[in-house]
Amino acid sequence: MREFIKVITMVVNVISMFAMIVGVLLHSGRGGGLSDMFGGGGSAALGSAGAERNLNRITTVFALVWIFTVVGLGLLLA
Repeated sequence: MREFIKVITMVVNVISMFAMIVGVLLHSGRGGGLSDMFGGGGSAALGSAGAERNLNRITTVFALVWIFTVVGLGLLLA
């Protein structure tokens, strides 16, 4: 049972890691970043402030999930 929990925690950790990387890369920085490649300039008329705020929240949730799974793996592997 303990091995199953370790595997599930590792899978959640890797998924949240990649989701967090994608979320950070989609943020528009000073120069626009990668979000301009996907039509970031055209989305300004569609209310990009709300989309950016939601992207911040989603990225924060994935970061918290990643942190909790890292701590959990540290406790499980000790």
